[in-house]
Amino acid sequence: MAQNDAGPRPARLGLCAACHGEAGMGQAAGAPNLAGQREDYLRLALREYRDGRRAIPLMRAAIGPISEAELDQLAHWYSQQTPATAKDKP
Repeated sequence: MAQNDAGPRPARLGLCAACHGEAGMGQAAGAPNLAGQREDYLRLALREYRDGRRAIPLMRAAIGPISEAELDQLAHWYSQQTPATAKDKP
């Protein structure tokens, strides 16, 4: 479940959540967990995917044209999520 201090749900979260989960726990094979990652790291990674400096075609396509404000919202959202522990997983 999303934490209260994560702020409002980012409008662009849906596409990210398909692979990374709304609460940042990977849903697709190979999709890393984003919950609790450092916000500055997530922001940088998203910029690098958007700008093509990280050559992962799937991520580049998924991010598409994302504004700095949207990028910041996603980085903040995922940084504020709590990673699930083994006992939390079904």
